[in-house]
Amino acid sequence: MKEFSIRAISGTIYVLLLIGSLYMQNALTALLALFGILSLAEFSNLIKLKSFAQYVIFILLFGGFWYLCLWNKNTTGSDEAIQILLVTTIFVNLILIKDLFTTKRIPIFDSKSFIVTTFYLTSGFIFMLLIANYKNTFTPLLLLGSFILIWVNDSAAYLVGKNFGKQKLFPSISPKKTVEGFLGGLFFACIASHFIAKYTETLGFTSWLIMAIIVSVLGTFGDLIESKFKRQAGVKDSGVIMPGHGGLLDRLDSIIFASPFIYLFLRILSYVS
Repeated sequence: MKEFSIRAISGTIYVLLLIGSLYMQNALTALLALFGILSLAEFSNLIKLKSFAQYVIFILLFGGFWYLCLWNKNTTGSDEAIQILLVTTIFVNLILIKDLFTTKRIPIFDSKSFIVTTFYLTSGFIFMLLIANYKNTFTPLLLLGSFILIWVNDSAAYLVGKNFGKQKLFPSISPKKTVEGFLGGLFFACIASHFIAKYTETLGFTSWLIMAIIVSVLGTFGDLIESKFKRQAGVKDSGVIMPGHGGLLDRLDSIIFASPFIYLFLRILSYVS
């Protein structure tokens, strides 16, 4: 009971911080930067990267995209920079998915460490920032909706998997995940997309439905990839900053991985609509 209470309190603080920051653009930017630095510290420990270069890269990239794309929206080359980052990030994430299936260990060496910290983790927070500023307008409900889809998917996957799960999804990496849990998470995320579309009045139902599928599938990959990094490091949690939950990266791994794909969908949507 005590452990449940601690878990509930730390989870509530995390959610309140996120929701509270949505009312002010600068507050949300600062919170994402803080979450990014903390997650980067946890990930650096996982891959045993004893360097400060990844923090410098995070500050330069996150600060640079915040300045160029949000404060100087008409700066020549800002959109091209976003596209280059998007293509590179998705390419690196696809390689991580490939490594999930084809290698026993995700190969990490000095040069690849910085590639992963930059285009897997740092980019994830940059695209969260860009989602919240879709079409150069502060649209925090798009980011909140994405988080809600993640929370619904994860909660439903856990409950369905615990009560009905029989077939393991990826037993070598995450023994508790089941196919039934994954499908349950996807199903309830799709249901949630209807209510998000109705009450946020941001995108239509079909768009949110597609985003629910993106979040469920790519978020699950993000969770599995982080689990593989933890298994390689021989630890259960990425950190201890959230009592009862583990590390901040444990709570954000799905949205970090899914956010570039969500942003790609939003860009495609803006072109065709």
